[in-house]
Amino acid sequence: MKKKRNRMTYGNYLRKLNKCLLAMEELERLKNERTLLLDRVEQLEMKNQANFRRDKFTISSELLLRIDSLVLNGVISSMEASDLRRLIIDARGSSADDLYGLNCKNDAEFLVELHHFSKKSKKNGFHIIHICTEMSPVVSEGPLASYITGLSSALQRKGNLVEVILPKYSCLNLEEVQGLREVETELHSYFNGQLHGNRIWTGVVYGIGVTFIQPVYYSSLFSHDKVYGYSNDFERFTYFSRASLDYLVKSGKKPDVLHVHNWHTSIVGPLFWDVFVSQGFEGTRILLTCQGFNSQCLEQPEKLALCGLDSSRLLRPDRLQDNNKSHLVNILKGGVVYSNKVIIMSSIHTKGRIVGAFGHGLEPTLDIHKEKLVIAPRGFDKSTWDPSCDNILPQSYSADDMKGKSVCKVVLQRHLDLPEGASKILVGCIYPDILDADIEKLKTLVWMASRRGVQLMTYFEDLFKLQFIFMGSSKSPGMRRELEIFEEEVEDENVRFIDEYDEELSHLIISGSDILICPSFDDPLLQVPLKAIKYGAAPVPLHSADSRFRLFGDDESTTFSQYINQTFGNLSLGQAIDELKNNPSQWNTRMIDAMEKDFSWDSECADVHISAYAAVKRL
Repeated sequence: MKKKRNRMTYGNYLRKLNKCLLAMEELERLKNERTLLLDRVEQLEMKNQANFRRDKFTISSELLLRIDSLVLNGVISSMEASDLRRLIIDARGSSADDLYGLNCKNDAEFLVELHHFSKKSKKNGFHIIHICTEMSPVVSEGPLASYITGLSSALQRKGNLVEVILPKYSCLNLEEVQGLREVETELHSYFNGQLHGNRIWTGVVYGIGVTFIQPVYYSSLFSHDKVYGYSNDFERFTYFSRASLDYLVKSGKKPDVLHVHNWHTSIVGPLFWDVFVSQGFEGTRILLTCQGFNSQCLEQPEKLALCGLDSSRLLRPDRLQDNNKSHLVNILKGGVVYSNKVIIMSSIHTKGRIVGAFGHGLEPTLDIHKEKLVIAPRGFDKSTWDPSCDNILPQSYSADDMKGKSVCKVVLQRHLDLPEGASKILVGCIYPDILDADIEKLKTLVWMASRRGVQLMTYFEDLFKLQFIFMGSSKSPGMRRELEIFEEEVEDENVRFIDEYDEELSHLIISGSDILICPSFDDPLLQVPLKAIKYGAAPVPLHSADSRFRLFGDDESTTFSQYINQTFGNLSLGQAIDELKNNPSQWNTRMIDAMEKDFSWDSECADVHISAYAAVKRL
């Protein structure tokens, strides 16, 4: 009986031990859930703080759009609207609660309260209105979209008022527009010899007031699946440009600067100076931004009459006449000629090089107007791209504390099933679209990095083994096949190909990479070189011998161009690997110095634009 009792006691002990283990497992599970919950709460608090920072801009933009509605519906005059707008602009330094209280009132109370609203923090910024064809995330086809949103947000943070006018495409992502509503008004625009009605919609995107123009009679102009690439693009965007100016007249807005973009709204320049300037815009100036001169529009001169322009006055060498095809008008040339200032977006090219070699036929015009040309670098959204507060990363890090970067590398390796190890050298490459010459160059770089034909990805030393991650896609089926062949040729456990762009994964690749191969330092779509610098990865040029990284004399260039030319422009992949292996302290100093630089939209890009606005206002 004693032995049996001992066995029962031992059995009870096992059962209790098992319960204890289960309780400990449950406790560990609850601790993990608590940690995840706290992390989630912290992320939500950061998001709420970011939203609060935008609230003031969002509410003031809504108030301005409300004033637009009142004047368009005849409740107030355009002169009174102008005074009320100035009150709102001056009050942008007040608290969000004060502004929100105004917005909650009915129209009569709103007008009374606004007249008595105290100016708690007067701002003296510029009032800028973009007339453009893209704005992320509402409609994005190219680099213009992120530029409009990034620059506008940065300008507003610096005390300026920015508004945007867009066509109301059928392909708009309207979920991204806050408070979208139709303004009941009769807005008529001149086109093809007649007045035609338009529907006006307003909303707020990232704290920026946006007005959408929708033609009634010509409703098919913006009902396509894409933004560009149609035989009637000239008619589509000429209609929109003229309707935008007609809208400004009726709404009584008198901005400091009308900011137009690429050839698509360049016709605003001739229209403004030949037709509209005398309609209350004597204090307004025109600024044109070109993302590049490779996209131009040449048309028959008589088509200018569609929007009310006289072709006999404009078909001249010093106006819209194309430099090579003298029987046609060049709309982008007209934008350059009729703008007070022209900003060319380029992160690496100098002003002289663009004027002399990248005008795509406009070189003579650019040379004549070179005094009005300004170069500005592209930027990136530092509220989204900052390793110290990037919610996508498994662990944040900064120039002061780099430990999180090693964690990001290991998590990236684990995610892509690569052999793990923070000591391994990881080389990333993210491309928006790849060319045949780029593939051949990538192949050469990869094989050279593997010690001139030694089996791909062999050990340099026991601890150092190269890993490559390629992410992107190609619009060309032939290029996609070339990438597939490349992948087959370099099949190895240390190489990964991702055949489509993934935004979240790009955060992990940039943070986990030691080196990023860049097909171009002038990356208009993804801004990989700028993000690489911020995340402590060395941007290495794919075409390292390209003369475009050289600066000549006192030729005007950007601060970013000068920095990247001196720091990374002549750094080959092999040199970067050697420094990382053999001189880690020098490498760390280089990376930390890079991370402390600010090349976001808020930095040099915004400063160049503000200087340009100030210059045109002095004219």
